Amino acid sequence: MTPAGAVLVRAAGPDDVAAVAASEAENLGADAWSEGLVAAGLAGDVPTVHYLVAEVGGSVVGHAVVSVVVDLSELQRIAVASAYRRHGVASALLAEVVTLARAGGADRLLLEVRENNAAAKSFYAAAGFVEVDRRPRYYADGTTAVVLCLSLGPGCDRPPATMAP
Repeated sequence: MTPAGAVLVRAAGPDDVAAVAASEAENLGADAWSEGLVAAGLAGDVPTVHYLVAEVGGSVVGHAVVSVVVDLSELQRIAVASAYRRHGVASALLAEVVTLARAGGADRLLLEVRENNAAAKSFYAAAGFVEVDRRPRYYADGTTAVVLCLSLGPGCDRPPATMAP
């Protein structure tokens, strides 16, 4: 149970722009998306992208963004307010991301995580993600990204089609 009650994960809408942009700024710092980019996403300008918010007691305490295109899904964002971390909010968001990915026909879910973010890497490992690649100097500060994959079917058992020999 979270500090203020049960977690509700729902699709985000245009009324959530300010809350999602604030979550971006609080949790992602220099890598945060602008309010304009969030507004475009929540307006449905990119049909393959889904925004989710997590609420506790009627307040948005986290968000996730997932892109689902044919057999591939990518978790682009997941962020939780510091007071609500380690209370199941990220797990609830991730579970809904997996549901959306499967419903969209994806057989794998990819994401990038900072190589020095031990807590996030542990969270994803516990959820079944495996490392499949690294992207040097991926983040604005030059940190390397570790690419992780969760198999939702046969997807992580073989290289993506663009990388096949």
